[in-house]
Order: sequence, then structure tokens, then C-alpha cells
Amino acid sequence: MEGEVICMRRNAIQELIKWKSSEERKPMVLKGARQVGKTWLMKEFGQSCYESFVYFNFDEEDELKSIFEKNKNPHRIIELLSFIAEKKIVPGETLIIFDEIQECPEALNTLKYFKENANEYHVIAAGSLLGTLLAQPKSYPVGMVNLLDIHPLNFEEFLDAVEPALYAYYDNIQKNQQIEEIFHNRLLEAYNNYLIIGGMPECVASWIKYKDPSKISRIQRELIEVYENDFSKHNGKVNSGRILMVFRSIVSQLAKPNEKFMYGAVREGGRARDFEEAIEWLVSAGMLNRVYNVSKMEHPLSAFDRLDQFKLFLFDTGLLKHMAGIDNSAILLKKEYQFKGPLTENYVLQQLKGQFEVEPRYFSDKNGEIDFVIQYGTEIIPVETKGGEDKSAPSFKRYIAKNQPEYAIRFSKRGYRKDGDFTNIPVYLACKTKELL
Repeated sequence: MEGEVICMRRNAIQELIKWKSSEERKPMVLKGARQVGKTWLMKEFGQSCYESFVYFNFDEEDELKSIFEKNKNPHRIIELLSFIAEKKIVPGETLIIFDEIQECPEALNTLKYFKENANEYHVIAAGSLLGTLLAQPKSYPVGMVNLLDIHPLNFEEFLDAVEPALYAYYDNIQKNQQIEEIFHNRLLEAYNNYLIIGGMPECVASWIKYKDPSKISRIQRELIEVYENDFSKHNGKVNSGRILMVFRSIVSQLAKPNEKFMYGAVREGGRARDFEEAIEWLVSAGMLNRVYNVSKMEHPLSAFDRLDQFKLFLFDTGLLKHMAGIDNSAILLKKEYQFKGPLTENYVLQQLKGQFEVEPRYFSDKNGEIDFVIQYGTEIIPVETKGGEDKSAPSFKRYIAKNQPEYAIRFSKRGYRKDGDFTNIPVYLACKTKELL
């Protein structure tokens, strides 16, 4: 699935171009859930930014492993890889790609020798569930590699792939710009489609090609099956049954009034010690995004993390929509449905990830809740998400009235405008949050 070739612009390419020209360059390791497009990205980067590339897949070519098991010298390894690829590997001109590197821990470990003794060669590696491997001590060369997280397509990448002409308008939207109603409605329509399709490359490619929602549903169902099978294959020390239970509980966790993760909701009488490792595994694997509650909305946010209180969101909104069993008509015909709030929050979080240095948090106390809290420099930004055009929550308004923050944001389906003490940003502009501040 991951190898399907579709022409999609991925923002991560820009990061890889910076890496290529960086003086501090180390071997690059891409992390991210299976099927988010890591293979395609590496090959596209090799094709567009280098004279040539050589591609090695440890899952498909078992004999490759013996090279790394017997050799630690990167120059000797390069020599042997050149023979296999039947191509001269030239420093700085040939990109060396190692795919599914988690299948060969020795190759992962060799990256350190590339950094120390052969850094003139450009090496990029990826693998599914690498995050879980990297979370274990001694399993990879700490400090000897660059890491880049790869996520599903965000709304911006999706729009560029699906409706390039509308994307051209979107791309030019500036701070405080008046968005004409016709474009506002078209962008809302694209946003509704994104909630259904999500950002998994295979789903987006299928939509471009067939425009058939039933095909999207089938792919989403298959993807979830692939992931659930992975849990049992790669669990190591962590109980695979518990990983599966946590994963399957996400929809009901988010459907609760406060959305806070409850161990007892996974299994009656469940406690932290039963499921902590399983959660950690899913977060490290890139399958779930964890958002901590903070006791104070002050800089630096991480100093106020309540580590025992958090929400878990799915890494792709389209897959969450599928797991929740939401009928497409509910989204498209603007009907009210139970899961609209959590789905919108999941979407907003997906778009905010990676925009700011500090990961978003949330705040709740007996007086109410702030959906997300963003740290921007020393500024603390309260964020409210609304699935429709509903009015702001009293807790959001109270916080603004009391603290007078420099920025306050409400994401909703209303137009882009200053609304009293806060700015209403249409949900489709969530990817641009930072540049609109």
C-alpha cells in the first residue's frame, strides 16, 4: 500500500532539503505510523534532489541483513551495497535509502558509524514502529541521527492534492484577510471531505482517482486491520492484548463528556499500571497523540503538566471517523451528531502538530475547560474548537476576560474575523495558525 505512486506535495520534503544542505547533517531517520507515506517520500526526495538513489528494503531482502551482521565498517558496507544495487554510490550525489530498518537492528546501529566515519554519504532510513524501538534504551545510536516525524497529509497537503485551483487561493490567504463567501463555502466543503477521507496517502489517492466513498471506507477498514495485526506482531515486552484494548477504546474515551482518558473505561477496574505501557507503545508508534492537562496556563507549559491526566487522540481524523462509525451524510448534510466535537478536536490537533515548538496542552478545572493551550514564545494562547457555528463556551470567555491574553483563538465554521477579544479562525485554516498570529 505504502508504495503506491501518486504525485502529492508533502511539506516534509522541505525539511529533507534543509537536512541535505546542513553542515550538522547526520543520517536521517523517519518515524511515523505505517502507511503514512515514508517510502514514497524517501524515493521522491532521492529522485528530485539527488543525481540518483539506491533503495534497500530489509523486509523484502533477507540477505541484506548478513552484510550488517558481519560488517561495522561503513566503507566496506557501501562497497557491498554498490554491488547489490549494481550502481556506484557517490558521496553527496547518491541518496542511500534503508526501508523497514527495524527488521535489522544491526543496520540501525550502523548509522552511528556512518556518522562517525563516513558522513560524506547521505543516508536516510525509515521503518514502521521505529518509534517504539527508539523508545527502548540501547537500541539505536542516540545523538548520532537526525529524526523527522512523518504524519498523514494535513488539510493543506490534502487540498493541494485534491483541488489544486482552490489550494492556490488558500495558499495566498493572509492575516486578517476578508474571505469571500464563495471561497469560504468551498473550503468548508473541502474540510468536510477531509473529515471523511483523512490524510492517509492511499485514501487521498483513491479519492483523486475514483471519487468513491465506499472505496475509502474499505481502505480505512483494511488499514485498521493492518494496525491491529501489527500490535500482535511487534509487541515485545508490552502485552499485545492491552495495546489492542487501548486502541479500541479511543472512540468511547473521546465520546465521554470530558474526553479525559480513563483506565477504567478500557476495562472495568483497569488501572494505570495495567495500561501505561500499552499507551506509551501506541504514542511511540505514532498511532496516538497524547495531550496533557496543565494545572496552570502559564509559561513554560510543560512545568505544569499533570502527567496522570491526559486525552488521547488518533493520528488520522479519517480513521477516527471510520472507527466511530459516523455516517458520511451526517458530516456532509451538516446534521447534528454526537461525535462532532471530538472529531473536530482531533482534526485541529492534527493540524497544530509541528507548528509550535511546544506540543499543545489542555486545561480543565471545576469551572470549565479550555480545549487546547498553545505556547508561542512566552505567550500562552487559549484555543476553543467548535464543530459548527455555535457560540463560545463560558469558560473560554471567562479566561479571556480575566487574563486578557495577547492572542485567543476559536476554530469554527464561521468566517475569519476578529470577534471581540478573540479571533475566529475557520477550521480549514488551522494549518496556518502560526502564520495568522
